[in-house]
Amino acid sequence: MEAPISPFTETRGMLYFARMLDKIRKHAAGTLREDFHKNLGTALDGRCCQFLRVDYSAVVERTLQGGSDTEILDWCFENGRPLDETDIFIWSEYTRKIGWNDNRSEMLETYKAGSGLGHRDDLITMFAFMDADEGRDAISSCPRSASTPCK
Repeated sequence: MEAPISPFTETRGMLYFARMLDKIRKHAAGTLREDFHKNLGTALDGRCCQFLRVDYSAVVERTLQGGSDTEILDWCFENGRPLDETDIFIWSEYTRKIGWNDNRSEMLETYKAGSGLGHRDDLITMFAFMDADEGRDAISSCPRSASTPCK
């Protein structure tokens, strides 16, 4: 069983969207780790669809028809609402910083403790946690510039 790709994977500059599609594809193929099943279509998947103004079930259907992530994002723009560069910037900055001094900070600490990563003070965002929890290097997850280390 597999974890999804990093939430930092971009589609037209939009973070997380590719991860949502990857989870859809892996779930349909029966290769998605079981611990991801309960949040399919909810949590950040749900927020992403709400932001795009498309139903998650319609995104699942469209994704399983095939096509690239970019083609599916274009479909979302056509069937939900088109996003401009500012919209994508706002979404990506919001998602990149979830858990960093916000209403998700406590949840992040709970997730870290539950996965044995409670000692990791460098994991200050949900994206950093996701990458570390799934075995990827979380150093790129800092909400500050890459030249400023997270502490």
